[in-house]
Amino acid sequence: MSTRWLFAAVGLLAVLAGAALWLGNETTPPAGSADLSPAALYAASFRDPAGQSQPLGRFRGRIVVLNFWATWCVPCREEMPAFQRLQARFGERNVQFVGLANDDPAKVARFARELAIGYPLWTGGPEVDELSRRLGDGQGALPFTVILDPAGNVLEQKVGAYSEADLGGKLDRLVSPPKSK
Repeated sequence: MSTRWLFAAVGLLAVLAGAALWLGNETTPPAGSADLSPAALYAASFRDPAGQSQPLGRFRGRIVVLNFWATWCVPCREEMPAFQRLQARFGERNVQFVGLANDDPAKVARFARELAIGYPLWTGGPEVDELSRRLGDGQGALPFTVILDPAGNVLEQKVGAYSEADLGGKLDRLVSPPKSK
C-alpha cells in the first residue's frame, strides 16, 4: 500500500471516529432556538395507531417529552423502555411522553405491542420530519428528544439517546413532588 493511501485511510478513520463521537454526544441548541411558536406546535396533529387525528395541544399544561424516533433506529429501541418506565414514574407529576415517527403505522403499532410502550406513539409523514427540524434537529438525526414546559416552550433538545438516569434527573428537577392521596 502506498503512503498516500495509508494517509487517506488514516484520515478517513479519523473523520469517522469524530463523527461517531459527535453523534453519540448531546448536542443541545440553546433553549428557545426552536423555529416554532408554542401555538403552532400545539396546533400540530398526528395519527394514533387507530388512524385517528391527535393534536399535540391536548397535552398543553403538562411537561411534554417529545421523542422523534423510528422502528429501524437501534438507539431509539434501546431508550424507549426507559421512557415507558419514566412515564409511569412521572405521569402523575404532570409529565407526558409522546413518540413521533415518520414510519409505517402498522410497524409502529407492532413495535408498541412488542416493547409494551403505553405512552402515545403517533405517526405522520414529512410533517414529523419538518417538526423535528423546526424544533432544532437540523441534521434529521434519530433519536431526537425535546422537553417542553407546560406552555409549550422548549426547555431542552437532545440528539442521541437519553439514559434513564439522566432524563429522570432532569425531570425530577422540573416537576413538583407527587401529590399525597
